[in-house]
Amino acid sequence: MELHVRYEGDDDPEKCSARKLARFDLVELHRSTRATPPGIVLDPFADRALSPADREGTGARRDRLVALDCSWETAEREAFALEGVHRSLPFLVAGNPVNYGTPFRLNTVEAFAGALVILGERDQAERILSKFSWGHTFLELNAEPLERYADCADSAAVVAVQDDYLAEE
Repeated sequence: MELHVRYEGDDDPEKCSARKLARFDLVELHRSTRATPPGIVLDPFADRALSPADREGTGARRDRLVALDCSWETAEREAFALEGVHRSLPFLVAGNPVNYGTPFRLNTVEAFAGALVILGERDQAERILSKFSWGHTFLELNAEPLERYADCADSAAVVAVQDDYLAEE
């Protein structure tokens, strides 16, 4: 899948996973909303959860993932402006050193990796995570939920699986 990032540049460049992925030519960074191509937009504020069914259908490019790399303070406004099919990621736990163990606080590479696994692209998820010393940790922490989400038929099934995990919290 093509990976694109609407990049704000308002975080620490040394810790920015999107910039590191771009250095390895694994993602394309876009400095404006207008320059960011449409696709499946990973939007934490979207009403529907990402599911394997999002690879099918018409409309926005279904072979392109678009992530937003900005501060949480501007995320909702910036995500709303991006063109495409907006989907939220279900319950996943961060494996990165900054937000380790925190649910829903994924960095850009983790968001892409989670989405790729759910969409049936595990090899690509492992490839992008391999650029980070802690990358394997994300997949280990989320092994069971990612497997269950990837087996779901649609967004409603993903939400049902997510509800199981949230009830355990």
